Amino acid sequence: MNTNQLYQERLTRYLTALRNEKPDKIPIRPFVAEFTAKYAGMTCQQVAHDYNLAFEAAVKCAREFDWDAIVPNMVYVWTGLAQAAGLRYYGIPGIGIPHTTGFNYIEPPEDNAFMREDEYDALIDDPTGFLYNVWLPRVSTEVAAIGQPATYRHNLALVKSSMAMMVYFTAFGPQIQRLHDECGTVSAIAGIFKAPFDIIGDKLRGYIGLTMDMVTQPDKVLKACEALMPHLTHVGLTTADPAKQVPIGFWMHRGCVPFISPKQFQSHYWPTLKPCIEEFWKRGNQTMFYAEGKWNHHLDDFATLPERSILFHVDQGDIFLAHKKLHHKFALSGGIPNVLLSYGKPDEVRAHCRKVIDGVAKEGGYIMDASAIMQDDTSIENLRALTDVTREYGVYSGSTQSSANPAKSCGTLRPCHGADVSKLTGLSGLAAPRIKPGICRPWEEKARELPPITGDQDLVRRVWENVEALGNTYIWQLLLSF
Repeated sequence: MNTNQLYQERLTRYLTALRNEKPDKIPIRPFVAEFTAKYAGMTCQQVAHDYNLAFEAAVKCAREFDWDAIVPNMVYVWTGLAQAAGLRYYGIPGIGIPHTTGFNYIEPPEDNAFMREDEYDALIDDPTGFLYNVWLPRVSTEVAAIGQPATYRHNLALVKSSMAMMVYFTAFGPQIQRLHDECGTVSAIAGIFKAPFDIIGDKLRGYIGLTMDMVTQPDKVLKACEALMPHLTHVGLTTADPAKQVPIGFWMHRGCVPFISPKQFQSHYWPTLKPCIEEFWKRGNQTMFYAEGKWNHHLDDFATLPERSILFHVDQGDIFLAHKKLHHKFALSGGIPNVLLSYGKPDEVRAHCRKVIDGVAKEGGYIMDASAIMQDDTSIENLRALTDVTREYGVYSGSTQSSANPAKSCGTLRPCHGADVSKLTGLSGLAAPRIKPGICRPWEEKARELPPITGDQDLVRRVWENVEALGNTYIWQLLLSF
């Protein structure tokens, strides 16, 4: 079988499962990060600091394992870019931490958070401006604060890191094509999204600061979440799969019990998340809920989302409970403990995989994966056992997958049973932000600085906003992806 035919079969298998239907076999989609380095004989430093090596390691794994889909580079933070920007919040392998350790996030001390408790109004008024004017100088060792001299290092950091980001992101297209041409492997996700509440806790106030703010100024927190919603949704939509086949990656952090209370989930987290997911679905984009941690308490809320609009990935939660609560509407993935894959025996891995398959995958709509992203402690032998038992035991009879023309069934996701997505509220009920998502400075402000414009004024405006969008992409991608 040639790789193109293999790719089409795997794509159909994967998309059929994403639709919560029954493919010919259970798709295998392991989120392998530093595991790829281990398998390819590289160090964590090599794949974190040189993305070309990370690409090679991913291709080697895709070529030599029978997997349907992977992420082109799950070691997603290129630390070369993080160093160029002078980002304070990353531990970079080989620079202050062992070169054999994966990159890690360093949360700032409570009294030195990247956003202060009295700065919510500035964030609410202009989130993009706040990120450039306040957040970036604080998270960078190189970028000067407003009012301070724009030094040589300041200028270099902005130019180097922005150009590095463009080079890095541009490299993903050829990498995805390599996975297709050389391995017949699907690129598993596209785009990035995080919940507004998580962003405040992760990158702005820090977890402790946000926890205190939820007691002292919960209204400000809510208004900040609402202000972030259109911008984060814009990032998700503009980075999503143009073909609307694979889901937008939504990385869920500390928005669940016990990090927050059930009351706070209902008052802040969920009402500023659900409209964003609905907006994605209105535009034909599915979202992968990568539920890091334990989200059992919130399954009933997730079940209120439109059918097929999400794929729910189970980490430390109960995959059998998730099946009971969600599988009538959504596909599931994950549920194979990372501890088992790292320290268990192959027979134990095979037995657990069979248990999960029997419990949640009999009717389709399940994608085999570990509970969480796999680092270099994952056993090669155990991951082979997961792959082999899924191929041997995860074969369906009476599948809904088209075998006559696999490519034909690989269109965009569609709502079920005639559901009218136009009735979804999405972001339509949200007040328009003062400065629209996707730009930094409004055209009207720029136009006042220019001499009179003759000829095609819309052309001048369109090109200005298209180039302006590059500056917007830089700061929001630093916030979400790096």
